Order: sequence, then C-alpha cells, then structure tokens
Amino acid sequence: MKVTIIIPNYNGKHFMEPCLQSLSEQTCRDFKVLVVDNASSDGSLEYMSEHYPDIEVISLKKNYGFSKAVNVGIEHSTTPYVILLNNDTTVDTHYVEEMIKAIEKSPRIFSVSSKMIQMYHPELIDSAGDLYTLMGWGVCRGTGRPVSNYTKADQIFTACAGAAIYRRNAFSKIGLFDENHFAYLEDIDVGYRAKIYGYKNTYCPTALVYHVGSGTSGSKYNSFKVKLSARNNIYLNYKNMPFLQLVLNFIPLFLGCVVKYLFFMRKGFGKDYACGIKEGFSHAREQKKVAFKLRHLPNYILIEFELILHTLSYARDWFTRKLFKK
Repeated sequence: MKVTIIIPNYNGKHFMEPCLQSLSEQTCRDFKVLVVDNASSDGSLEYMSEHYPDIEVISLKKNYGFSKAVNVGIEHSTTPYVILLNNDTTVDTHYVEEMIKAIEKSPRIFSVSSKMIQMYHPELIDSAGDLYTLMGWGVCRGTGRPVSNYTKADQIFTACAGAAIYRRNAFSKIGLFDENHFAYLEDIDVGYRAKIYGYKNTYCPTALVYHVGSGTSGSKYNSFKVKLSARNNIYLNYKNMPFLQLVLNFIPLFLGCVVKYLFFMRKGFGKDYACGIKEGFSHAREQKKVAFKLRHLPNYILIEFELILHTLSYARDWFTRKLFKK
C-alpha cells in the first residue's frame, strides 16, 4: 500500500457513508482507510462496526481535537504517504490516483492540497490550498470563485488538511501536527515548518473533493472556533518566526489583529477573539519554537518574500471582490 487515508471523526456518523462510499469507487486501490474517532457519542463507533467491519478504527478515550487524532493516525501508519480527509467530504473517483501522482513528482514535496469544491454549491471553489500573509491571516485560496479557476498545478504556502496528502517520513524531521492547537491553523503551522526545512507544498487541480464545510464545528463562525483560531494564530507566528522576523513583521501583525478584532466585533465575537489573543500571548512561551539554524536562512528569506506577495495578492483580490463586485 502507498497511502493510508486517515479520517478523523467526532460525532460525524451522518457523514461517514457518503465519504466512505466515494473512497470505495476509486480508480486507484493502493490505499487503506483508517478512522480515528475522538470519543464520539452519536453512535459512530457502532455504525462503523456494523456497516464497515473491514475498516480499521482507532477509538480515543476523549475528544483530543483534530491534531491529536491525525497524529495518532500518522504514527500508526506504515505507508509512504498519508492522506488526511475530513469526514464531511466526498471525493472524485480519480482523487487518490491524482494525489499520488502529484506528490511523487519530487522528494522535496511535503504536501499536496486538492481542489476542494463546495458540496452544496458545486460551481464554486471551497479551497485551492492555503496562503499566509504578513498580517498573520491564513487565506483559503480561491474560496467562492468559479470552479473554472485554479486549473494549473502550482506551489502554495501550505496544504489544507481537510483533504491533503503528506510525505510520512518528513514528519520525523519537522515534527507532527501541534496538538496544542487542538484544531484550526494546525495545517498552516505544519506546512510553515516544512517550508523552513526546505520542503515544498503544492496544489493539484485534478484531485477533486466536495466539502460540506464546518461539519464538526457546526458553523463558519462560532465562539469556540473564533477563540481557538485567534489563540493558534499567536502560537503559529511565535513558533515559526525567529525573533528578528517577528520584530520586522510586528506592525503588520499588530494591524492584522486589530482589523480581525473589529471584524469579529461586528459579527458578535469580539470578546471571544480578544480572549483567544490573550490566551495565545499567555501561553506562547510554552510552545515548542522552531530552532533557528543558519542553514535555513535562505528558506526564511524566501518565506518572508512569499508573505509579502500573498499580502499584496490578498489586497488585490479583496478590492476586486468588494469594490468592483467581481
């Protein structure tokens, strides 16, 4: 087997059948499926035992979050590659085949992000990979754009872990997903870390995934999600940016926090965002910071250049969408 498909699950029984059915129809059969359950209380384990007895399930004792669940799956796997797949997805019949082809193009590729399409609006893109900006904003590339866009394979900042393939042996060098994140931004964090070590993250437009979105958290914005994302954003920058880079980017990072706070104030989640930021700063020094190594300096310079380009790209896209209604 080349790939282990790891599906983290928390009370997602209603998503499992269409997700697993789509995997059973793959043109490539060189994979196995592993479900890691975060102590679901909706009968997920009983459902899997009754309807999919041949699929391996690891049952955790409590809800440890996305990061812990996928780490358990990665450590349990023995295949060269692992695919992380959200339970609220269905995949095209060529999905696994295309993902394997994409990651095997170079041993320096750490991850490949698929073309995620909105389940209930299949004419629109959900994600074409993630970008990251000087303001500390993770940008889900292509969200809301027609599916006719993003048709070429290219490099991205990081893969969206909702439906991405990873080179398993690279985790032994860069470390696994940060379990302190619990959920949210953990994919940007691990992809950022991989870039520091000289790996690449790419996008495969021919690996199609249909995604419900917020299948576990329940909504695009909620108190839990806003707080964790704000906290994890502080962790992400503190861990991956050396001191001088943090100083260099302090002003845009500060402005990014201010703008986000004002945005969530309007949405009714200002207190949750502020609480998350406060918690992030309170516990930042407890996080495992990536040790600065001189040999990685060219990678840090390249990353800084990418942050600048992504900031300009996001600004241009925002003006196009909001001001010109395109």
